[in-house]
Amino acid sequence: MKSITINGSERESVGKVATKALRNAGLVPCVLYGGNQAVHFSAEEKAFKNLVYTPNAHTVVIDLGTKKFDAVLQDIQVHPVSDKILHLDFFQLFNDKEITMEVPVKITGVSPGVLLGGVLRLNARKLKVKALPKNLPDFIETDISELEMGNKLYVTKLVSDKYKLLHPDNTVVAQVRISRAAMKAAQEAAKAAKAPVKGKKK
Repeated sequence: MKSITINGSERESVGKVATKALRNAGLVPCVLYGGNQAVHFSAEEKAFKNLVYTPNAHTVVIDLGTKKFDAVLQDIQVHPVSDKILHLDFFQLFNDKEITMEVPVKITGVSPGVLLGGVLRLNARKLKVKALPKNLPDFIETDISELEMGNKLYVTKLVSDKYKLLHPDNTVVAQVRISRAAMKAAQEAAKAAKAPVKGKKK
């Protein structure tokens, strides 16, 4: 999985007054969990742009000058009106410990059902996986080339030896639904087949 480096500074004061002062200075207070003790730090808000405002999944290298940590974004708090980032929580990665995170779904192939007029619906844009850091995928490749009209693709089709998918077996990832136009055409074709041929004697 691709990694983004966040350059920050460790925080000494973690009270409300110190936190407010950080935000006023354009900095975002953050906490790194998962190690022997929580690490409090801050970084410029723009440093998180490529991590937060993207559909892609990334691991993070938190660079605090004399210390570096591998981590993943765990939680984010934003202002309800301005969408300004207020706080970020990270979880430290260790090479020998599995981590859980959401990974985007990437559609590949062409569905026969779509070619016949069906509508592809992506039910799950992200899937939760559990894996060692080195095995975290950038995305979950989802091949729809066998999806006929009305078919569903279940999460069981996406199993991998490198990671575990933390979803029930009946979770639908994608499906091809019959469009209104295709349904209307089928109904009209059925009516036409039942209609008596003009000029034919009984």
